Order: sequence, then C-alpha cells, then structure tokens
Amino acid sequence: MKLIQAFIIAISMYSKIPMPRVEWTEESMRYAFCFFPVVGGIIGILQVLAGGLLLTKGNSILFFSCIMTLIPIWITGGIHLDGFVDTVDAISSYGEKEKRLEILKDPHIGAFAAIGLGSLLILQLGSWSLVEKPMLPVIGFGYVLSRALSALSVMLFPPAKKEGLARTFRDNADAGKKRTIGVLVLWTIAGVAGMWNTGGSAGILAAATAFAIWGYYKWVSQRTFGGVSGDQAGYFLVLCETGILIGTILGFWIV
Repeated sequence: MKLIQAFIIAISMYSKIPMPRVEWTEESMRYAFCFFPVVGGIIGILQVLAGGLLLTKGNSILFFSCIMTLIPIWITGGIHLDGFVDTVDAISSYGEKEKRLEILKDPHIGAFAAIGLGSLLILQLGSWSLVEKPMLPVIGFGYVLSRALSALSVMLFPPAKKEGLARTFRDNADAGKKRTIGVLVLWTIAGVAGMWNTGGSAGILAAATAFAIWGYYKWVSQRTFGGVSGDQAGYFLVLCETGILIGTILGFWIV
C-alpha cells in the first residue's frame, strides 16, 4: 500500500497527470523518488508515438519540432523549467552563496533567466528539426535516464539548503536510503541499456553526454551553492534532456 502511495505522490508531484489523492506522510514519501523515472518513461513513450506519427504523416518540420518540445512541458507542467530559470538567474549573480540561494526563492524572472530560457527553447526547437524516426527511441529512454540521475543527485550530493521540497523528499527517504539508491541505479542501468539497445554506439554517446552533464552539474552546484536543491535538480534535468537530444543526433551522424 505504501508503495502505491509513493507511486501516486511521485506522479502527482512531477507531472500534471491526474492521480487519486493520498496523504503525504513520511512513510508514503519514503520511496517516492523510486518512481520519479516513471514520469520520464511516460514522456518517452509519448515522444516516440507522437514523433513517429508526425514524421510518418509528413507534417512540417516546424510543427513537429514545436510539438516535441512542448510534450515534456505539457506533461510536467514546466516544473523543471522553473528550476532551470531560477538556477540560471542565481548562477549569473556575482553575490555570495547566501545571496544566490535567496535568488532561487525569488518568484520573478530576471534578464539572465529570460535569455537562458529563450536560448534553451530555440536550441531544442532547432535540434528537434534534425531528428529522424530511428532516433526517437534513444531520446525516449533518455527521459528515464535524466530523471534517475536527477533523483540520484538529490540522494548522493550534499544538500544546499536545510529546507525545500527536495530536502523533504531526501529526508523522508533516509530510512530507506539504500533501497532508494539501489532502485535508482537500476533505473539508470535500464535507461542506458535502452539507449544502447535502440541506438547502438549513438545511444552510448548520448548516455555519455548525460553523465558528462551530471558531472558538470555536481561541480557547479557545489561551487556556486554549496550543494544541490530541487531547483538545481530541475536545472540539471532540463540540460540533461537537451544534451541527450543533441548527443543522439550527433551519434547517428557520426556512427
């Protein structure tokens, strides 16, 4: 029963998919991170189905690119983009760690955040315009991998704050920390295996891109904020998805 509640909490927290109401208790939240990659799986399936249909029907590349860029935003409600813009604003500040952490709480979008968001969406649109049908499954599995790595970072990297939603999930998961990390590692392996199986060497290159971005994210989070928070986890996830998209395209071109 607790696992079902954890599943419902994970889906309702990290997506806009309607779910039944459950009580958010310490026990029900303990293994919520274990189901975070399921959201990525749902997005990946929709991307493969929608992308395959749009490419088969011969729709315009611009229309295809717009729909593929918007699907993750529609499913998640833009929760990770919110973390992305907050983190870009904070990283662009020249203040101390405490000031940067305060910027993360500011609901207003600064100039650097607007520039970062615009650049990101243009980059994604342009990248999707280069995608071909055989690339879709690799990109789809990438949504599972990105969420597994994002959740692992919250469990493994030092926290930046003593409060916040990510810290709450981490603290509640402490009682089952080894199991949660073990499940997320299995999700990571599954994501990489899926990318390799559907894309061969191109899939491995895309997965390697994800791990490289994970390393960068750990470095910049500790250097700039002293650790990670939910905003930085969202920042990483958005960068990781974009990196996997580009890595897949390059992989199919090179290999």
